[in-house]
Amino acid sequence: MVLISRSRRDRTRRALAAAVLVGAAVILMGCSTSNMGDNMPAAAGGLPESTPQRPATPAAYPAVHDMPPPRATTVLTDAEQKKLEDDLIAARNRAEGKAAGSARNP
Repeated sequence: MVLISRSRRDRTRRALAAAVLVGAAVILMGCSTSNMGDNMPAAAGGLPESTPQRPATPAAYPAVHDMPPPRATTVLTDAEQKKLEDDLIAARNRAEGKAAGSARNP
């Protein structure tokens, strides 16, 4: 009976060691930097044949902390703003008139 329990313990230890090794391998594969899909055939889950090649150098990140240069234009004066609003109102009225005219004459 002692031999059976030792054998069972050995199998349990081997199974536990195998599980630990498989878990460690999975964790290490997650840390890999190479693109595994590039080297695998399409039938095994890799990239299809028609996929374009990756660029040799990665794209640069945008400069998110750089401030834009100051504006060269100044703020509109009250007269310029009034003229702009009047022009926009006139354009809207012309567009509404054309839309109403085309709706009446199909």
